[in-house]
Amino acid sequence: MKLLRIANLALLVLYPVAWFAPLMRAGLLPLFGLSEISVMTGLQSLWASDIFLALVVTLFALFAPYLKTIGLALIHYDLLSPRVEKVLGFMGKLAMADIFLIALYITLTKGIGVGRIEVAWGLYLFTFCIIASLLISWKTQQFRENASIE
Repeated sequence: MKLLRIANLALLVLYPVAWFAPLMRAGLLPLFGLSEISVMTGLQSLWASDIFLALVVTLFALFAPYLKTIGLALIHYDLLSPRVEKVLGFMGKLAMADIFLIALYITLTKGIGVGRIEVAWGLYLFTFCIIASLLISWKTQQFRENASIE
């Protein structure tokens, strides 16, 4: 359980790093330089153009995974009821939807062939954080089930 606590607390640091890290580099033509796009720069653009989509992405990319991580930390230290784990698991799935959308946009952009797009290290970090969070919550649930049986 101690390892789960440490890994979960590490996510509280890694998520903000992933939000500011470059997800991809994109450019219109191969001759020109590529612009780095992060979760935060993408959100800034969305807030200026489409407020509803900006709210949805903010919920999926920022609030859902971070609140889930905080909730798991509270459960690990017995400050929150384990009955909340199902809600936290759902929040983790919402965050996974965000990664699916990013991957879909990259695939569509590459398929059109008008511009150039390169995946950057931030996408891998963000994906790692989401998957690690899902695994931590799954292992936490298994640990609690085994502890209640004994």
